[in-house]
Amino acid sequence: MATLLQRLRRLGPYIRHGRAGIAVAAGASLVAALTEPALPALMKPLLDRGFVAGAVQLWMVPVAIIGLFSLRGLAGFVAQYALNWAAGQGVQALRVRLFGHLMRAEPGLFTRHTASSLINMAVYEVQGATTQLVSSVLTLVRDSLTLTALLAYLLYLNWALTLFIALLFPAVAWVMRTAGQRVQRLTREGQRANDSLAYVVEENVLAWRIVRLHGAEATQTTRFERQSDLLRRLTLKSVAASSTMTPLTQILAACAMSAVIVVALWQSAQGGQTVGGFVAFVTAMLMTLPPLRHLADVTAPIVRALTAIERSMELIEEGPAERGGSHAPARAAGRIELRHVTLSYGAERANALEDLSLEIRAGETVALVGPSGAGKSSLVNLLPRFLEPASGSVLLDGVALPSWDVQALRRQFALVSQDVVLFDDTIAANVALGADVDRERVRHALRSAHLLDHVDSLPQGIDMLIGHNGRELSGGQRQRLAIARAIYKDAPILILDEATSALDSESERAVQAALDELMRGRTTLVIAHRLSTIEHADRVVAIDAGRLVEQGTHAELLARGGLYARLHAIQFRNA
Repeated sequence: MATLLQRLRRLGPYIRHGRAGIAVAAGASLVAALTEPALPALMKPLLDRGFVAGAVQLWMVPVAIIGLFSLRGLAGFVAQYALNWAAGQGVQALRVRLFGHLMRAEPGLFTRHTASSLINMAVYEVQGATTQLVSSVLTLVRDSLTLTALLAYLLYLNWALTLFIALLFPAVAWVMRTAGQRVQRLTREGQRANDSLAYVVEENVLAWRIVRLHGAEATQTTRFERQSDLLRRLTLKSVAASSTMTPLTQILAACAMSAVIVVALWQSAQGGQTVGGFVAFVTAMLMTLPPLRHLADVTAPIVRALTAIERSMELIEEGPAERGGSHAPARAAGRIELRHVTLSYGAERANALEDLSLEIRAGETVALVGPSGAGKSSLVNLLPRFLEPASGSVLLDGVALPSWDVQALRRQFALVSQDVVLFDDTIAANVALGADVDRERVRHALRSAHLLDHVDSLPQGIDMLIGHNGRELSGGQRQRLAIARAIYKDAPILILDEATSALDSESERAVQAALDELMRGRTTLVIAHRLSTIEHADRVVAIDAGRLVEQGTHAELLARGGLYARLHAIQFRNA
């Protein structure tokens, strides 16, 4: 198990920009620590000579005491401010690197972690843990230096008595190490329980309509209570483990102190030291108790904070960033080929695609049809490398996808999905997502998507903020905004996944005309459950259970009487 110092050193890359603050905090903490033994040092001359008339100037007493405490207070403020400044630099660096990793990580990371756990790590854990760590490290540094200064003074006064105190430290270290290991284990269990609790909240916030429609409030509340109670019990165990250190440390300190006082009294009775020397020694010794208690108390919060921060660092190190090749043409022709592709989501699940081969010519419009779960969405997710095949290969313009530069590859695709994703930004920024905003191009894209008239009627026009996931727009307007985004991108390959599903009949006809214009000269893959929308596709590809079962034109497949003909008949009979 890594030592506490080794774990703190691991934070080095994130706090290098705050090294000046750490140096200032260390210097200020040293000054504050050196003021600690000054108080018992003042007691010795005051008791030995202060009660002799004229031996001590009275005005010097308040000057010395007030000056001492003022210096200590100023040093404490500087140390705390400087360390928090350095920690703020570290939090910023860790957050930026963590978010950057999320933007570049291989897609599998998002299947291994829930959205709530990633949010918790990037937003709350890093900030909360760093605040706790700064406070605890400041206490650790300040009290360690204070203890060192006091021990040095005690050695100066009476080295023999100081040995009794020195014998205390190995026992305290053992207590802190043993309890710290248990706190670390419980902290990790608590993090997992906290993620589970956050996921329950996330699910119910997103699905509140379904929960209420099905009267599942009581069931979900019970589920939340169960997860919350597990977190409560783990928290209590962690508190019990950390709280054990303080009384054990105090008992050990009391044993050492009792022995020291007995021996000191014996030495004083033998005339070995003055009353001032005895009082100064006992005062300095008593002053070691608060730092010892703080050092015992500080281990648990440091361990908890480090464990939380390390989880974010482990996420960064968990998986490599997406890797690609060097092939990066400005614009692809759009010829796609799948060669014996098999795609699996896990050993215990059936293959999503099974030995599927398909060739799509540049500029061709291909409709993908089949029952739900047939593998249509899995197929199109292979193209921008959101998924990787278990075997076989996918090629674009005759070049295998892993040989493409990832960013260059994704520039070749525009997607309009039934699950529209919009950002809490302006209409213009959502249309030009990922590119500079060209206002005339934005207006052209909105006009082509039959949304410009509505946008022009808004007070801020294309500069209007649309709220979280476009809550200021209707469902049809959100989908047309997604279509405008695809028009603006002007990619050579279009993926239309139920692109007009949220539109009324009149809007669907208008937008379909815009899409027909947009599709001209581009390779287009259309996933549509309403088969009437794909009758004019160049080719229809029917997929079932991950296998390509038939392909041809709409008329050819109807005449063949296979899967497509059965789906068509069922749909129109129901209509």
